[in-house]
Amino acid sequence: MKETILITGCSSGIGRFCAEQLHAAGYNVIASSRKPEDVAELQQQGLNCVRLDLDDTSSIHEGLKECLAMSGGRIDVLFNNAAYGQPGALEDLPTNALRQQFETNLFGWHELTQAVIPLMLKQGSGKIVQNSSVLGLVAMKYRGAYNASKFALEGYTDTLRLELGDDTPIHVSLIEPGPIESHFRENAKRKFEQYIDLDNSRHHISYRKTLDRLGKSSPSSKFTLPPEAVLKPLKEIIASKRPKPRYYVTQPTYIFGFLRRLLPTRKLDQLLSKSV
Repeated sequence: MKETILITGCSSGIGRFCAEQLHAAGYNVIASSRKPEDVAELQQQGLNCVRLDLDDTSSIHEGLKECLAMSGGRIDVLFNNAAYGQPGALEDLPTNALRQQFETNLFGWHELTQAVIPLMLKQGSGKIVQNSSVLGLVAMKYRGAYNASKFALEGYTDTLRLELGDDTPIHVSLIEPGPIESHFRENAKRKFEQYIDLDNSRHHISYRKTLDRLGKSSPSSKFTLPPEAVLKPLKEIIASKRPKPRYYVTQPTYIFGFLRRLLPTRKLDQLLSKSV
C-alpha cells in the first residue's frame, strides 16, 4: 500500500480531482468534506471519505479519528485544501464575514495541522502541503478577506517550516495556484450576496461587474487551468524525499511573483488596481 494522504475540501474542484486521481494511482486516499451528501457521493465512488468541517472543532477531531481508523494510525501526507473566497470591499464587509473567512481558510487548517504533527513525529515521516494562492503573494481589489487569509497562510506556513526545520522528519510545502477550474466563483457569489449590500455601497458599479464575473460558467481568465495543474506539483511533493518550499502554478503566479520582487510598490499597485 502506498502512502496515506488526507485531503480536505473534496466536494469539488482541486480537492476532488486530486483525491480521485491519487486514489486511481493506488494511494490510500482519505478524502474529506463538510457536507454529508458529498461524503456519501465520494464513498459511492469507492473512495475512503469522512465528514470534516473546518469551522467545527469537534468535527475536525472526529474526522481525523475516523481517518486514523481507516489508515492504521498513519497520515503520510496532509493536503490542506478546503477554502472559499469572500468577495467585497473591506469597508463593506462585517467583521463576522472576516471571522468566517479565517475560520475556514486558516484556523481550521491550524487545528487539523496541529493534531497531525505529533502523529508524523511519532511515525518518523510526514509531509504537510498547503494549497495557497497567487493572492497570498499579491492583493487585488474586492478580495480583501481572501487576500488576508492567504497572506496569513503564507506567513503561517513559512513559520511552520522554520519551526519543524531540519531536526524533524516533516516537510512543509506551499502550492500557489492562480485561476483553476472549480466551483470557487459559484461559492464566492453566494458569500457576496450574503454579506454585501450592493445598492448602498459606493462600489456598486464595480460590484455589478464582480457579480457578472462570478456568475459566468466559462473561465474568468485565459490563464485558467484545469485542476490537473495542481495535481502535478502535489504528486512531485509526495514522490520527493526533499520537496521544495514553494510550487507556483499558472502563469499569473509566475508573473506576479516576479513583478512583486521587481517593481516598486506604487507601480505594482497601479498594475493590480486594473484587475477587478
